[in-house]
Amino acid sequence: MRYCCLLFSAGWVAAGLSSTAFSADWPTWGGDATRNMVSGESGLPLHLDPGKLAPDGITIDPATLQGARWVVPLGTQTYGNPVVAGGRVYVGTNNDRPRDPRHKGDRGVLLCLEEETGAFLWQLVVPKLITGNASDWEGLGICSSPTVDGDRVYLVTNRAEVVCLDAKGLADGNAGPVVDEARLLAPPGAEPVEPGPRDADVLWAFDMRAALGVIPHNIASSSPLVVGGRVYATTSNGRDWTHANTPAPFAPALVCLDAASGALLGEEASGIGERLYHGSWSSPAYGEVGGRGLVFFGAGDGFCYAFEPVPVAGPDGRGRLNEAWRCDCNPPAHKARDGKPIAYPDSEGPSEIVATPVFHEGRVYVAVGQDPEQGDGVGALSCIDAATGKPVWTSTKIQRSLSTVAVAKGLLFTADYAGFVHCLDAATGESLWTHDMKAHVWGSPLVADGRVWIGDEDGDLAVLDAAKVKSLRAEISFSGPIYSTPVAARGVLYIATPAHLFAFRAPK
Repeated sequence: MRYCCLLFSAGWVAAGLSSTAFSADWPTWGGDATRNMVSGESGLPLHLDPGKLAPDGITIDPATLQGARWVVPLGTQTYGNPVVAGGRVYVGTNNDRPRDPRHKGDRGVLLCLEEETGAFLWQLVVPKLITGNASDWEGLGICSSPTVDGDRVYLVTNRAEVVCLDAKGLADGNAGPVVDEARLLAPPGAEPVEPGPRDADVLWAFDMRAALGVIPHNIASSSPLVVGGRVYATTSNGRDWTHANTPAPFAPALVCLDAASGALLGEEASGIGERLYHGSWSSPAYGEVGGRGLVFFGAGDGFCYAFEPVPVAGPDGRGRLNEAWRCDCNPPAHKARDGKPIAYPDSEGPSEIVATPVFHEGRVYVAVGQDPEQGDGVGALSCIDAATGKPVWTSTKIQRSLSTVAVAKGLLFTADYAGFVHCLDAATGESLWTHDMKAHVWGSPLVADGRVWIGDEDGDLAVLDAAKVKSLRAEISFSGPIYSTPVAARGVLYIATPAHLFAFRAPK
């Protein structure tokens, strides 16, 4: 099984809420806390060639590259998305190409690379859960995108741990001696692995399985949201291997931690776990409406929620995130037929939310979708009033989608799993054009330099004008699928395939 719900599975987020970053870092999934996939970068290369594999079958022959600043081999499966901050690039992958002989076998890996050269700086290596594919699917590695806030890196690992890392790694000494990295790096029951200068410096770790009783389905995902000194993360709690039972129905889908210490501050108490279709894999977003901050969350029950960001004490004394509103993103016709409920995962039936909600100019945009293994099916894209939770418009022309939207200059760009890129009027939901990628789309569109950049399962990168009239500017073929989302930062375009991370820059 190839699983990617975490693609959507982000400091910028703590400092501001602008939806574009002009010639700046891209320190989180979506660029900032609003999660809008829009960058202010310009001068990105349109004419590029990802090259061909060298005889070793691992590296790319540099003589065949065009427009590349550098290219770095990853593992063999890469479903996460790179982030760029503080002169470093971070990307999750697996350990099928070990960089350290002490860390052998199946592991989750977060790589930290030098932005200028792509040189390897350090890595976080995470053992697999002993529960196997039900909670930590083999070979998937780390699928969530980290969030960088100053000199700290926040991440959800494949073991459903929220970790806080020193951006410099252990090269400058251990800044977080409270965490036993040697034990953290070792598989259960194995001898501790003494960390070295190329290992991560873990400042704190919060185990959501142990502390909250969550049972992730297939893999833990979520790009942490960092706002106001707090970290919000999705637990990925879900069904068991039979897909018929939710073993932890009362475990939370969303938690809030103290960014400095990792202490649990609160959790959602909206009963999401009791209504799960499959799992909760979306990442939280943030926005302010009339001076009121809200955390937006697309849940595994098909509802988009807004929560008050500051936890309060609940009836049991535990911190809880108060629900401000919820909006059902599945149209009634997708939930029942002839008065009878449509069973999940029927192609004509309801879906959970895998994509990340996007906040833009007082509205929240999000589509429903399912695990790619469930195939194509009906979908819906919702535009919600961020203040009230009332639907503004709903489009059912989009099919099941894993994609987080990009909203720019009154236009909304997204894609569905079936492989169609859509351009809609953001105010009304009117469909303006579609583009057939002719292959499944797992990632999200990036709007940058006046264009829409999006990849597909066949390894084709399409570049279209971000305009009301469709114009395909380029289609570039890579040697492997593009499951992740393009990223633009400081004049560089980053594209990840399962085996390589490319950094392209236009000639000066």
